[in-house]
Amino acid sequence: MRKPLVAGNWKMNLDRRTAVDLLTHLKSLLHDLNDEVDVVVCPPSVYLDLASLEIKLSNIKMGAQNVAATTNQAATGEVSAEMLREFGCEYVIIGHSERRAMLGETDKQIAAKFAIARDAGITPIICVGEEGGDGLAVVSSQLRAVVDKLGMQAFENAVIAYEPVWAIGTGKSASPSQVQEMHEHIRELVTTDVRIVYGGSVKPENAEEIFAQHDVDGGLIGGASLKAQDFSDICHAAMSVAGR
Repeated sequence: MRKPLVAGNWKMNLDRRTAVDLLTHLKSLLHDLNDEVDVVVCPPSVYLDLASLEIKLSNIKMGAQNVAATTNQAATGEVSAEMLREFGCEYVIIGHSERRAMLGETDKQIAAKFAIARDAGITPIICVGEEGGDGLAVVSSQLRAVVDKLGMQAFENAVIAYEPVWAIGTGKSASPSQVQEMHEHIRELVTTDVRIVYGGSVKPENAEEIFAQHDVDGGLIGGASLKAQDFSDICHAAMSVAGR
């Protein structure tokens, strides 16, 4: 059975004080979470050191929001996979739609980041999803870039996050049946036993129904990850489903 994963993407939010407050509350709210769910927080890179200290000895794992697509040290402003590992990062988000749209990240660059993360022993959470039109064709093309570079076996130690662009930060979410349909298609495309999570306005109110779908292995959570009680409720929803 695949182990569910719930990852919180803080994006460019919070300051030092509110980050500490959030992590302090999360440690308290999630203390009863058992080993059936992996819980990850992904703060901005400037807070990685702070967060790593705050979650030490807790059941929360560390993730990053990005990694450099190169190992060339002459890359001003970038953060290497080795640096992320030094701060305890076990996961890294790659290819989020906001970076694809705002920074022009290409499928080729994202595949390079995927390879670099894996080589450093960090699990990539690769984001795929459509803005409109034929979602399956878009997602297939995005995943094909990784397969062409590394082969299908590359997904054995990875997480795929399906995030329809129209549902990110909009309050709109795909229906559970729509989520299941796309996750099933992705699982047919990727023949390894990869974890596939859903992102797109997941909230405490819809988390359990979404996570209960056969091919959904958790969520990549945006806005709700900034509220300790909401994120805790979502994590407990994943635990409840995993325990059935």
